[in-house]
Amino acid sequence: MKLAGIILIVIGIIALVYEGFSYSAPHKDAQIGSLVIQHDETHSVYIPPIVGGVFIVAGVAALALSGRSKM
Repeated sequence: MKLAGIILIVIGIIALVYEGFSYSAPHKDAQIGSLVIQHDETHSVYIPPIVGGVFIVAGVAALALSGRSKM
């Protein structure tokens, strides 16, 4: 449980710092025989800051619960 809490906190911090990511995907415009015309489309994925906060809170809760269960 302690490892899961640490991982959740790290993911939450990364989500707060980067606030999203982008990736490229090829898009075929036309194909005439073996000739293919295509271009790369860039897509952006936005991650709201509240998601990072939720991950951090969940990680802290997991750490707190793992510390209590050993008493």
